[in-house]
Amino acid sequence: METDHTFLETEPVGRLMRKYSVPCIISLLVAALYNIVDQIFIANASYLGSYGNAANTVVFPLTVVALAFAVMIGDGCCAYVSICLGARETEKAHKSIGSAVLLSVLVGVAFMALYFLFQDPILTAFGGRVNEETWRQAKEYFVWITAGIPFYVFGQAVNPIIRSDGSPRFAMISTLAGAVFNIVFDPILIFGLRWGMMGAAVATVAGQVITAGLAVWYLFHMKLVRLEKRSFGLWGGLMKSYLPLGITSLLSQVSIVASMAAVNNMVRKYGALDPVFGQEGLTQIPMAVIGIVMKFFQVVISVAVGLAAGCIPVTAYNIGAKRRDRARDLFTLLLKAETIVGLIALLIVELFPRQLIGIFGAANESPHYTVFALRCFRVYLCMIVLSTVNKGTFIYLQSIGKAFASSAISMIREVVFGVLLPILLPRLFGLDGVLYSMPLAEILTFVIAAFVIRSTYRQLSGPGEALRRG
Repeated sequence: METDHTFLETEPVGRLMRKYSVPCIISLLVAALYNIVDQIFIANASYLGSYGNAANTVVFPLTVVALAFAVMIGDGCCAYVSICLGARETEKAHKSIGSAVLLSVLVGVAFMALYFLFQDPILTAFGGRVNEETWRQAKEYFVWITAGIPFYVFGQAVNPIIRSDGSPRFAMISTLAGAVFNIVFDPILIFGLRWGMMGAAVATVAGQVITAGLAVWYLFHMKLVRLEKRSFGLWGGLMKSYLPLGITSLLSQVSIVASMAAVNNMVRKYGALDPVFGQEGLTQIPMAVIGIVMKFFQVVISVAVGLAAGCIPVTAYNIGAKRRDRARDLFTLLLKAETIVGLIALLIVELFPRQLIGIFGAANESPHYTVFALRCFRVYLCMIVLSTVNKGTFIYLQSIGKAFASSAISMIREVVFGVLLPILLPRLFGLDGVLYSMPLAEILTFVIAAFVIRSTYRQLSGPGEALRRG
């Protein structure tokens, strides 16, 4: 078992980054496609259209909240298990995995219960009452998505654990299998059977069940960490060790939801005051468009997060093995890759926004829909290069055990800048103020991240074996 992991300490870091990050990117992209595919088919169904898109935008943050806790458990366990294996502490490794699996089941069931109990207040908080038809479709979509939350949380939590066991390809395949099912059955249920929002949700949940089932199979066939009956317990001491390593993943997702709530409500408020979108029949358009732009942003961020999360087991193992030089080299490669991803995304949103919005049924909507969408893509995402670099930095800090620094910057970005700016700027610029909030938040965050990047390089280059935690 120990010998199987030594390649993490000897193979070129570039090769390891490709081996672990590419499957991770594909897994996250596929996970992102669940909601995006729903929105594409919903947008192109004439009987749903922008009302269905707005409803999807309202419900989407709720899946992100559940995902936040799943990735906190999974990413934290992945990093901790890799550090343990690097330090040859296999007993801690298998008990950490067992407790993470059990915890993910309990968290998934708890979220399902909470969502059903507080359905109306939750949907209201995320702008569901923009108009009566949006509210009706949001409730329909919500019920079925909520029923699948336990499967979603379990599958997303176990996915990073599978990567830590040296099987990034299987982690990718399990997620891909569920997404393919969703893609195939979405048009059948939405267009063929005309199940509407229920059809979109049922196809999504069925795909999540498939991914969760494959994760269960893998837990009985792990390669490098042998799970035992005694592995499955809520080991408090181990949870205190691995959950903080995933806290940034939690905060980055939860704080995104706080930002979404602020954006959705400001769009609803200032959209109603807009001379165009305040008209009857057009009030749902700004929320539908913002939701679409956020979905594209999610695709890009999935690549950025996949690059960084794929590096977690490699970096953490080398930190455990006292090879800080390799951790530093991997950080350099990561920052370069994140910059390239951001530049490619920037070119797409600035040069091809019309083609992007066309995917989401713009031909069936008012001309105002397309005009606002073009502006939204070009303004809201104009600093997307900084978004990818910032996100990669947050996650890399997790892998070297600097949970506090990672969490603090993430919270500043998403809560301080991500919530306050969308609330304050519309007072000066109206609906456009919501669009300006995103690029300004990324600029301010990068100023802070630049200092952290410099400090991290110094620590990885300095003398001494121990890396200061924080």
